[in-house]
Amino acid sequence: YLYLCHSKTVLMRKVIGIGETVLDIIFKNNEPTAAVPGGSTYNAIISLARSGVDTLFISEVGDDRVGDRITGFLQENGGNADYISRFPGSKSPLSLAFLNEHNDAEYIFYKDHPHDRLEFDLPDIQPDDIVLFGSYYALNPVIREQVAALLQKAHDNGAIIYYDVNFRPSHQTEVMKLMANLIENLDFADFVRGSNEDFQVIYGTDGADTVFNKEISFYCNHFIYTQGAHPVEVRGKGGFKKNYVVDTSGEIVSTIGAGDNFNAGFIFGLLKCNITRQDLDCGLSEKQWDDVVAYAQLFSGACCRDICNYVSKEFGKGIKSK
Repeated sequence: YLYLCHSKTVLMRKVIGIGETVLDIIFKNNEPTAAVPGGSTYNAIISLARSGVDTLFISEVGDDRVGDRITGFLQENGGNADYISRFPGSKSPLSLAFLNEHNDAEYIFYKDHPHDRLEFDLPDIQPDDIVLFGSYYALNPVIREQVAALLQKAHDNGAIIYYDVNFRPSHQTEVMKLMANLIENLDFADFVRGSNEDFQVIYGTDGADTVFNKEISFYCNHFIYTQGAHPVEVRGKGGFKKNYVVDTSGEIVSTIGAGDNFNAGFIFGLLKCNITRQDLDCGLSEKQWDDVVAYAQLFSGACCRDICNYVSKEFGKGIKSK
């Protein structure tokens, strides 16, 4: 990673994330080994905050001790928690993550909210700020009005919008019902990232070229296709395409949060390399793609070397100082 670009502008723009929160209880050999605050966008926001990025997170938590922990942990790591909603009598969701012999996780989710709710005033969004969203939270019809309002403001104000599809098989029966929201998300997005599993669930097909050409390119020019330990494939404006080998060396403690931290690293790279909306309109150069993907893999690899869902504080201090 010696070729990575460096810039002090990383602290001059902010990242706004919106998504679910959970308490992840992690099991190894059927024994609980850790309980950590989580959620796809939340994990990325924690890693970015630890790396010195100005972050703001929009979500809801339960009116319980778990909700206290999730909110407090965000604040302890430098994130802005002013836009987290809390409703009397609600309980925070739990996720049980069972690590197998390869330290990949299988999940069971428990959610006891009376119903999904989200109330917040739209935050200040400046040109070239970055908005991160994704997962079922980005499609949920119950809170669609609020999510769409944020995306519309981000678009109108010239922010960069990063969409992580992250569509779990448990929602496969809802694909048709959610398709209009999915297409709208793709249309708002400046970057779309998804895994081969995501697109197999949604479209019944995979392969970077197939998915990009048939389902994504009409709406978004910048596409990131991940497939576990296999190469990351990107597609860009003007027919750009390139594959990036995934480094599988070193000890893997847990893959929980690997994709979330790929997102965090990619966004950190956009900031560190001072990539703006004007750059996107022109199309990213090969060097710019190389730099941001390298940061994405750096963050993802660092997360996998720890039981938690984010990069360590030590990693954050190190990357911030470079």
